[in-house]
Amino acid sequence: MEDADFTVVLPVYYNEDSLEPAYEELKTVLLSEPAGCRGRLLYVDDGSGDGSLAALHRIRSRGEVPVTVVKLSRNFGQVMAIRAGVAHAETPAVIVMSADGQEPVPLVAAMLEAWKGKGAEVAVCTRSDREEGLYRKWTSKAFYGLMRRFCFREMPPGGFDCFLLGPAARKAFLEETERQPFLQGQILGLGFPRVFIPYVRLARKFGESRWTFGKKLAYFFDGLMNYSFAPIRFVSFLGVALAVMGLLYAVVVFLAKILVGNPVQGWTPLMIVVLVLGGAQMFTLGVFGEYLWRILVQAQHRAPYIVESIYRNADGTDG
Repeated sequence: MEDADFTVVLPVYYNEDSLEPAYEELKTVLLSEPAGCRGRLLYVDDGSGDGSLAALHRIRSRGEVPVTVVKLSRNFGQVMAIRAGVAHAETPAVIVMSADGQEPVPLVAAMLEAWKGKGAEVAVCTRSDREEGLYRKWTSKAFYGLMRRFCFREMPPGGFDCFLLGPAARKAFLEETERQPFLQGQILGLGFPRVFIPYVRLARKFGESRWTFGKKLAYFFDGLMNYSFAPIRFVSFLGVALAVMGLLYAVVVFLAKILVGNPVQGWTPLMIVVLVLGGAQMFTLGVFGEYLWRILVQAQHRAPYIVESIYRNADGTDG
């Protein structure tokens, strides 16, 4: 579709069961030409080890709406899969959504209306609530609450994964070169006119989330290290606090010796001091190591992702 106005980019990772049901809903929206715009779909297979790629070929072979499938050579992570999709989109606007069907498809029309009707270069769909368990609600609230506190004052309390980039915002986004980026921070940092669209995140109907606690924690540290001075400042305050505590302890020992004649004896005080100082030193080295690792990764200039194949035609050949 040469004159398409927008592309919906969907990163795919072990979404075999949800792809076709989610496609049926997206297809209906695209065929209705929301806000007078014509659209297409672009799926990025991020090294899925299930039948996701086969499901994508079935979707593409229908020929109902234009579908492109970009297959990465291995798993590079959701953020890099999104970046690959945005880079390979060939339309003025790009919409990023998840492939698990948890974002209501009417958001597509709402974002396009914000872009076309309100002149917003960035439309962000913010989660006002989630049809999920208390654990996911609590961890999400804590995650984005900390991000608001330390990094991004404009971060929506419920966070976001679904957004639209207009042509200028898309160009600026692709010029970012961070190797371990925090996607939401990049979007909020673009600085273009934007609109926030609240919605309720739907419950997952198919499969299980691969967004584990470990991945969330690593992603949190990416955002904290890349967009905040808090870790370095905490290390500085920790050093000052330990120095003051050491001075006070020395005063206590000195006064006990002079005034009472009963200095502290035994191994216990010494071991406490050694363990506290050793732990503080290891923590400090860990913080510095995180920064040095990020500098190394950035300096290596490795490819953020590798495209193995691009499928555009109904017969599965490379486009």
